[in-house]
Amino acid sequence: MEHTVAYICLESVIALLAILGNILVIWVVKLNSACQTTTCHFIISLALADIAVGLAIPMAIVVDLNVSLPFEACLFMCCLLVAVTQTSIMSLLAIAVDRYLRVRFITRYRIITSQKRIQMALGTVWLLSMLVGFTPIFGWAQKNSTGFGNSRNMECRLTGVLKMEYMVYLSFFIGTLIPLIIMVVLYGKVFCIIRAKLRQWSTDVGGTKTFYRKEFKTAKYLALILFLFAVCWLPLCIMNCILHFYPALKIPNDVWYMGILLTHSNSVMNPIVYAFKIKKFRETCFQILRTYTLCKNPEHAINSTS
Repeated sequence: MEHTVAYICLESVIALLAILGNILVIWVVKLNSACQTTTCHFIISLALADIAVGLAIPMAIVVDLNVSLPFEACLFMCCLLVAVTQTSIMSLLAIAVDRYLRVRFITRYRIITSQKRIQMALGTVWLLSMLVGFTPIFGWAQKNSTGFGNSRNMECRLTGVLKMEYMVYLSFFIGTLIPLIIMVVLYGKVFCIIRAKLRQWSTDVGGTKTFYRKEFKTAKYLALILFLFAVCWLPLCIMNCILHFYPALKIPNDVWYMGILLTHSNSVMNPIVYAFKIKKFRETCFQILRTYTLCKNPEHAINSTS
């Protein structure tokens, strides 16, 4: 019982921080013209996904505590939890592709990343995420022993409504592991290109060296966000693999809870990374807090930092 109360309290804190922190991210981007770049469109997408995770945490608590629910309600909640997670990984992949295009095709970057293409990319990110997340509704779910549409309740458990084949092969291998590998390769190429360019340009002709130095700093904090995502999500994914391939091995409930908390805490980390790594973001955050704490004119206060 004590463990359950502690788990609910921690989840509640994570949900609150994830929602408030990522709202602040979107707020900063909208108010600060210096932050309104192509990459920031995808950062907003990532922030929206993290807000969705925070809003979905109450559903995660219901699932993790095996609350009695109708089969359809339990299935929908589990699918939604997978879908918002998938949106995070797809947004991270879109950011990695954007940074690669920026340093690889420096002269054609603005043409390649037109407003229409950005909108199409964002739409693709969310559409694919929803398709992956809600696939079980269209046939990859456990059989409902009560019969579809039956009002009888069941203990709502993720493994009770989602097949482990789906969780391991589609959600993890295809939906998470392959995008992570692609992102590692892309960031590796980005760092190699930037290092080669910095060595090539001994003097800052036309601001080229300054450009690549800024890109190097940006790539570093984005790679850190990717690293934190992997650290937070791989333990739970590995436990799902163990459950599927070695069902005889029993993983303690406390370990499962720790893995789940770690995945949800990832939605809190990105605003912290931005605050510590991006000076303009940090300054705008402080200005917002000062403005609304001291009841000053928000437009004037934000513009003074630009």
